[in-house]
Amino acid sequence: MAVAHQIALMPHCGYLSETSRMIEIYRALAQRGVGAHMVTHGGTYETLLRAAGIPYDIIGPRMSPARSAEVVANATGLGDPRQSIYPDDELETYVRAEGAYWRAHGVRTVVTGYTLTTMLSTRLAGAALVTEHACCWVPAAFERGMVPAPTWRATRHLPGWAGRVIANRILPRSRFYCAGFNRVAARLGVEGVPSLGALVLGDLALVPEVPEVFGVPAAELAAWRPRGRRLRPSTRLRYSGPLFAHLDVALPDHVADFLDRPGPTVYVAVTSTSPRFVRRIVQALRPLGARLLVAGTVHDLGDLADERTCVGGVLPSHLVMPRVDLAVTAGGQGSVQTAMACGTPLLGVPLHAEQDLNVALVQARGAASAISPHQAGTPRLANTAARMLGDPSYRAAARRIRDVYATVDGPGNAADAVIELTAARSAV
Repeated sequence: MAVAHQIALMPHCGYLSETSRMIEIYRALAQRGVGAHMVTHGGTYETLLRAAGIPYDIIGPRMSPARSAEVVANATGLGDPRQSIYPDDELETYVRAEGAYWRAHGVRTVVTGYTLTTMLSTRLAGAALVTEHACCWVPAAFERGMVPAPTWRATRHLPGWAGRVIANRILPRSRFYCAGFNRVAARLGVEGVPSLGALVLGDLALVPEVPEVFGVPAAELAAWRPRGRRLRPSTRLRYSGPLFAHLDVALPDHVADFLDRPGPTVYVAVTSTSPRFVRRIVQALRPLGARLLVAGTVHDLGDLADERTCVGGVLPSHLVMPRVDLAVTAGGQGSVQTAMACGTPLLGVPLHAEQDLNVALVQARGAASAISPHQAGTPRLANTAARMLGDPSYRAAARRIRDVYATVDGPGNAADAVIELTAARSAV
């Protein structure tokens, strides 16, 4: 049965990474002759959809860049875990609007990039939900104790074993961020969210990595089934392979000229965080003596520019990474995979558990190092960067991952998984 236009893609346009990954999946679906609705609440990176020439609809009240930034600041791992990212009335408004859209357009499958309102709206409309934003932060990792001890300031004095217990057993099973979702679910008469681990997983959770990096065989991942009451029983896991941005953004002339100059270059691409945090990282790296390219995204960081520091806006990292010697990022899946796909070593400054794991996986393979965010403004950052720049083994390890990634079509695999799920539901 044809599945064209039974699929909707819903990026959270407050995130550069989530918006870009939805664009990649949209293009892969189009290559397979499958049309999809692109929808969003709006937000900071809505402009990327226009730049890619993708038509899209706004569902519910259009989210301004300022409101979008507030939502990002309240999100899992960043905001107060006692709240649910959205106030209850705003959450319910979006859920109802989304549910009405899914029904009106015959949508059977919704693919989201961290628009968590879809956790409830798909239940309201009887649609399936596909997620990819949990990345490798999925039960297959928790059950193997793979998530490292948190790098957060509140836990840094705990012994390593205690931190790993928190990361792998306590945190995923907690009900952090879930209360508002469950209040709205009860009002709407739909299935709620039993835990933080469940909040970021759809009926199908795509794991955008390869077994050689994640460490779980594909057959084992596909055979995984939920146990206990802290996960939705419908959840399944499947590898897609790497999903990262190929933005339709030109490399600015001043950035290209900067990259052409001799000497080691460090790329600072810490997105979806505050300008203050980016400034701390740049100032801490200055004693390194390397040239610094800063992805300013939407922040006003122009005052950081000098003879050895170049500031850009939203930069096409897939064009930048091959031309630099080291990438410094928060460890989001998109930036980690872009670096690895280009054979570029990574220095991660993880801000939450998913980023801790993303960096740890490539660190275990010799391609990365990590420091805690509270050390981002200290000499340890420059010292770690200097050690990595002087050790060719990091680049050699990154290139080994690059060679594996080159054999995998992540967006295509994601599109195939979405098509198969939609066809199966249409046949029922």
